[in-house]
Amino acid sequence: MRSFVHATNPNRVVFGYGTSAQVREEVERLGRTRALVLGSPPLAALGDRVHKALESLAAVRFDGAAMHTPVEVTEQVMELVREHSVDCVVAVGGGSTIGLAKAIAWRTGIDQVVLPTTYAGSEVTPVLGETAQGTKTTRSDAAILPETVLYDVEFTLDLPVSMSVTSGINAMAHAVEALYSQQTNPVVDGWALDSIRLMGRALPAIVADPADVDARAEALHAAWLAGTCLGLVGMGLHHKLCHTLGGSFDLPHAETHTVVLPHAMAYNAPAVPEVMRRIADALGTDDAPAGVHDLITSLDGPTSLRELGVAEQDLGTAAELATAKSYPNPRELTTEGIATLLHRAWAGERPASSGRPLAALHRLTEQVVASFDRASSPRLRQLLPDLVRHLHRFVADNDVTEDEWQYAIDFLTHTGRMCSDTRQEFVLLSDTLGVSSAVDLLTNSRTPEATPSAVLGPFYVEGPPAAEHGTDISQGLPGEPLWGDIKVTDTDGAAVPDAVVDVWQSNEDGYYDVQLPDLDGPVLRARFRTDDRGRFTFRSIAPSEYPIPDDGPVGSMLDAVGRHPYRAPHIHFMIMAPGRPRLITQLFVAGGAYLDSDAVFGVKDELIVDMPRQHGAMPDGRAVSESWRLLEFTFHIAADDEQNHGEDE
Repeated sequence: MRSFVHATNPNRVVFGYGTSAQVREEVERLGRTRALVLGSPPLAALGDRVHKALESLAAVRFDGAAMHTPVEVTEQVMELVREHSVDCVVAVGGGSTIGLAKAIAWRTGIDQVVLPTTYAGSEVTPVLGETAQGTKTTRSDAAILPETVLYDVEFTLDLPVSMSVTSGINAMAHAVEALYSQQTNPVVDGWALDSIRLMGRALPAIVADPADVDARAEALHAAWLAGTCLGLVGMGLHHKLCHTLGGSFDLPHAETHTVVLPHAMAYNAPAVPEVMRRIADALGTDDAPAGVHDLITSLDGPTSLRELGVAEQDLGTAAELATAKSYPNPRELTTEGIATLLHRAWAGERPASSGRPLAALHRLTEQVVASFDRASSPRLRQLLPDLVRHLHRFVADNDVTEDEWQYAIDFLTHTGRMCSDTRQEFVLLSDTLGVSSAVDLLTNSRTPEATPSAVLGPFYVEGPPAAEHGTDISQGLPGEPLWGDIKVTDTDGAAVPDAVVDVWQSNEDGYYDVQLPDLDGPVLRARFRTDDRGRFTFRSIAPSEYPIPDDGPVGSMLDAVGRHPYRAPHIHFMIMAPGRPRLITQLFVAGGAYLDSDAVFGVKDELIVDMPRQHGAMPDGRAVSESWRLLEFTFHIAADDEQNHGEDE
């Protein structure tokens, strides 16, 4: 089960075409009357439109927002805020303008209405990055989050293609890092993958036709999702590197994100292969880092730090700055490793691809899954596609080779050939892999008041001989004598009469009768019926630990991984009564060997039972020269409606 915490940032989003006309309405909705309009010279025309739409609510205008939000510019604007009694800020622009609005809001607490013109996504985050004396610092605070975001697709139509590409990849970086953040959760995962998928589709369409309104809307939608992810979970290596490079070397923000992203992904890929697979699927590529690099190249985006003006001799300093303080990241950060990453980013190298055709594999998987669509059984239509997906994913995630798969086929073939009427190697394989116990746990452990179940094991034989109470099922085989006094009740403690109870166990050497061809007929197994009090008794011998058969493929598997083949000492029980689910279980000897390392993972604490040694005659009057063991236990079995109720819950 996946545990997580999710809290949604409280801001209002208005999305559409021409929504900028609602800016006055949104300012009034906040109860504000004196707005500072922020912009930049390249967007003067859009700033004029917003200024005009605000009418009398526009108190003052500033068009000097600068990249990386230098504190000296912020202080300059703070004078205007005080001079004109500003009570809100309306920002029109990209990350620089929005960053300036955030810096003012953080210092004053005034409200923000933001109209983004790029795909940065910072408009929906409570994060502020400011630069002072060549160092960029980042803080997160609820006061930084803009109150209202007006997404006007029209405002992005004139965004130059080159800026569309870099700001779009910048947004994609937020989504990528959200997927392997320590704080991620299923909601954020879904938004991040949708964002990557939308942006990967929108950017090529924008490059082909910058006036494509639908593509612009998809990119803006993707940026909103990506920014939301950034605002909800922590970021890692990629953002740290970009802040270091941007703040310390005055590099353009979006372009730096664009260059670094594929290389930061490649660095982290070994630690998060499943995340990279999901990103590759979203982009329709075989390898996520290489695929992102190829996308950027196809869009004619920047691919090297060298073209951004970084000197190669500065890379070592950047690596030291980026690793000076620890921060969450899926892969351990080392100065040497980051330096290598930066050298590859500086040279513009394509990240090494795994070379695996994952997109083709995905198509193959879906083709196989579709082949089961006409199965007559709904359950079959559910199980087989899921099995195929799990198997194909296992093959892909582990890069299984032909030789390895052939070895697996040979192993399973050998397993099948070892099966007979007296030996079930496939059951042993299921048991030793814990699959039998997993199925048992999920199937039979839904009524907490009932006695826990346990695996059937490979040595049960249908139709054991019927026996009277007190029968010696060991039939005189050597071993320490044992007297069993067993009761069967319902979950309220009422006796269950006439229940059929099969009992079977191994001899003192750990062998079942089916493994001993010299024995004449069934031994150490019998079928009893409970009396009116729900009780039956039997004589036997104390169970011993024993090895499961290890002369076949299962034994080879255990040997290869350094596991022993021993089972903890136990006795098997199968209890059947009308109107009640069958209970298959085992009782283990307290203090017995291998309780903590049972070869088939069958031990449950509730099934470990004291079988104390006794002296003198047994309860049936039989004289015993030495000690004997007493097994007293009450099985509690559920009713069918209790089992069904547990499943409904």
